[in-house]
Amino acid sequence: MLLEIPDVLSEAEWRQCRAVLEQSNWQDGRLTAGSVAQQVKQNQQLPQDDPRGLQMGGFIVERLAGIERFMAAALPLKILPPRFNRYAGGGTYGDHIDNAIFSLPGNAQRIRSDLSATLFLAEPEEYEGGELVIGGAYAGRRVKLPAGHIVVYSAAMLHHVTPVTQGVRYAAFFWIQSLVRDDAQRATLLELDDAIQTVGREMADSSALPNLMALYHKLLRQWSQT
Repeated sequence: MLLEIPDVLSEAEWRQCRAVLEQSNWQDGRLTAGSVAQQVKQNQQLPQDDPRGLQMGGFIVERLAGIERFMAAALPLKILPPRFNRYAGGGTYGDHIDNAIFSLPGNAQRIRSDLSATLFLAEPEEYEGGELVIGGAYAGRRVKLPAGHIVVYSAAMLHHVTPVTQGVRYAAFFWIQSLVRDDAQRATLLELDDAIQTVGREMADSSALPNLMALYHKLLRQWSQT
């Protein structure tokens, strides 16, 4: 799955986040990377315990709960609190795979990373480079979205961020454990949900609508894990 979702944050909201990030104290991104990723990671991150970062992350998670497209695509069970990064002066992150398991801050709970997400907090024209390049089945798909837009993709995909040669790239990033672990099953449910929404808009009285909804929930019961 690779899905771009527009307008998760309004312009006023992402600009408010940006203003906070521009005044923040950043640390070397390699501090949160494993031994292999440290060799290819050249960026900065907001410390994970930064109070304003935690507040912004909580706001983003709350906002995502109201984005129907995100909820239908990700079917989130758990969301790791969003983190924030900064790329500038040639900053880059070479090919890597995200960790399969993360610990939730402050407790012993674990989260499986089924999906990765990047929420862009800088406009594309504000910086050069900085494309998120997703390999595997997506054959090097290059993603550079307007501020406030998000891309959600399989966490099992090899990916990298190209060097930012001018300007500054700000983003929030996080991982999602889905109710439906299998990427193909999740994609099938999204396709079926899209069909239900279309029939509901165009043929609300159709007898096919309750049958489609029954099939959706039958599959969700069969495939979901809580």
